[in-house]
Amino acid sequence: MVVGDASIEIDTLVIGAGPGGYVAAIRAAQLGQKVLIVDKSELGGVCLNRGCIPSKALISAAHQYEAAQHGEVFGVTAENVKVDWSKTQEFKNGVVKRMTTGVTSLMKGNKIEVFSGEAMFINTNEARLFNEHESPRYKFNNCIIATGSRPIELKPFPFGGRILSSTEALDLPEIPKSMIVIGGGYIGAELGQMYSKFGTKVTIIEGLDTVLPGFDKDMTRLVAKNMAKTGIEIVTNAKAESAVQNDKEVTVKYSVGGESKEITADYLLVTVGRRPNTDGELGLDLIGVELDERGLIKVDHQGRTNIPNIYAIGDIVPGLALAHKASYEGKIAAEAISGHKSVVDYKVIPAVVFTDPECSSVGLTEKEAKDKGFKVKAGKFPFAGNGRAVSLNAPEGFIKIVANSENNLVLGAQIVGIEASNLIAELGLAIEMGATLEDIALTIHAHPTLGEIVMEAAELVEGHPIHVVK
Repeated sequence: MVVGDASIEIDTLVIGAGPGGYVAAIRAAQLGQKVLIVDKSELGGVCLNRGCIPSKALISAAHQYEAAQHGEVFGVTAENVKVDWSKTQEFKNGVVKRMTTGVTSLMKGNKIEVFSGEAMFINTNEARLFNEHESPRYKFNNCIIATGSRPIELKPFPFGGRILSSTEALDLPEIPKSMIVIGGGYIGAELGQMYSKFGTKVTIIEGLDTVLPGFDKDMTRLVAKNMAKTGIEIVTNAKAESAVQNDKEVTVKYSVGGESKEITADYLLVTVGRRPNTDGELGLDLIGVELDERGLIKVDHQGRTNIPNIYAIGDIVPGLALAHKASYEGKIAAEAISGHKSVVDYKVIPAVVFTDPECSSVGLTEKEAKDKGFKVKAGKFPFAGNGRAVSLNAPEGFIKIVANSENNLVLGAQIVGIEASNLIAELGLAIEMGATLEDIALTIHAHPTLGEIVMEAAELVEGHPIHVVK
């Protein structure tokens, strides 16, 4: 109970309940802090509700549909394969509900108080929380800001109607006959390929010379090849200029090499990045939290801002906007608040994109390693040399390992192929623990498994591969 406008005292206030905020809250509670978490939307944030989880559910459904249509190579044929989109959306929504219900249970299990609403700083030790029904005032010893990000909206392409952000693209009432995607990065490539597998005619307009520009071109070349198989048209080195929509379609004007063109489709999906949620009514300017020129909060190696008891994590601080990075930073901040000497170390933050085939990367690329002054040796082992990959009819792709030639320490790895998102974990662990190529090569991997490709890639870089001729 609160008498008048007196502040309720807590140890730690967490603002934002996404994969950064809720993980930070749990870790802080585990360390004995009295924690309150506040979010104006749902527990789980964008990732669980409108991003990572629902998109992967739809991508999984698209794979199932494609497999049902094209099983001839296995001697399996099916006729009249159809998609009940309402049931597909029901499956996706069920996955989301299951995951967010789990987060609710975790909050209760860790005795974390949850407030549904917004927060506004009064000073560096107090905040006003508010929603339609109440506006309590809290006094805290420490605060972790984890307010996340939102899709960037371009002036020529305002969201609404048939111009979509990734949020609306996950909840369409029907499978579009056609879709234009501006931006061939993670989100555009994933969602564009997903809808293409369901039969949508997709055109990707990308400003650079390739889709997935953050990955090696040897990797993106395989993704582009598979995109072409389902009819995706990729227009690179293009500049999208304007859009006109009505209640049935949207027309986009763009230029390539100075030549003006236009294309019409059912929907336009704009995926050109995300903007940090550091503006609005939170009151960061009121308490003097320092931001950089991109609106990101400046933090030290423990997530601490220029105000000693205020921390920030996730998409609102410099670095890649990744859910697992936010969760990692949340644990570090919670531990720092509790007096631990934990610090961030980003050398093994993996990057994964769930295209077909999947792409993943961790540590340094060959170029990055050379630029840092390492003497490098590297090599690729093909999925085609692995029995499990061939038996899955997924022989495309490779695992590349980058190592220091002076001591054989693993510096980085890149994977394109089936289950790349899972296979990258072993190589991340290798870098984290300071493993050498020999450590990986001498680890007996079960046969037949995709994991053997990691072992064989290490052997290849060492110079004695078994299942390929060097």
